[in-house]
Amino acid sequence: MTFLAGFIMGGLAMLGIVMLSSQQPPELEIVHAGGPTVPPDAADADANDANDASTEAPANDSADFSRSIIIPVQGVSSAAIQDTFDETRGTSRRHEATDILAPRGTPVIAADDGVIKKLFLSKPGGNTIYQFDPTERYSYYYAHLDRYAEGIREGSTVKQGDVIGYVGTTGNAPANTPHLHFGIFKLGPEKRWWEGTPINPYPILITRANK
Repeated sequence: MTFLAGFIMGGLAMLGIVMLSSQQPPELEIVHAGGPTVPPDAADADANDANDASTEAPANDSADFSRSIIIPVQGVSSAAIQDTFDETRGTSRRHEATDILAPRGTPVIAADDGVIKKLFLSKPGGNTIYQFDPTERYSYYYAHLDRYAEGIREGSTVKQGDVIGYVGTTGNAPANTPHLHFGIFKLGPEKRWWEGTPINPYPILITRANK
């Protein structure tokens, strides 16, 4: 009888453990505007143009953007740029960037003065650069780079027009469509390179280019 009671009690305890385990919440992800990524001390993960399960952040009105920037691909005119910000990627993810098509190896130039905050290799974005403007209010995101320009390092100070990389198809870009995925994000008070509110670059690039 003692053995039977012990057997029953042990079974109930195991059942309780299984039920408790099944009630644990799923592992959470840190979400960057446009897709989940991870803080800088973690391993490689999806960057901000990458995941269908992303949480959509409301886009800032580009009219509120206070910087004067240039088209970040050498030799590309405003007439060649299309507004791809609200296009769908995957099944439901909003693009939240402007794709600027150019031949592979075309120099990518700094859209603004600032500091290279992060060089990041991600599965969807490939070789990417996060650059902060001098006020650290905005972050510029350059993705699918074929390679970085010589001498570009995290912490490098760049001037508007400096070559920082080259157009490519790294990450999830189609192999036959080299382009720069260019995003602008308004930074939060923590100034985290992997977080921000997306701003549509298209009207900003067109306005600045036409001045």
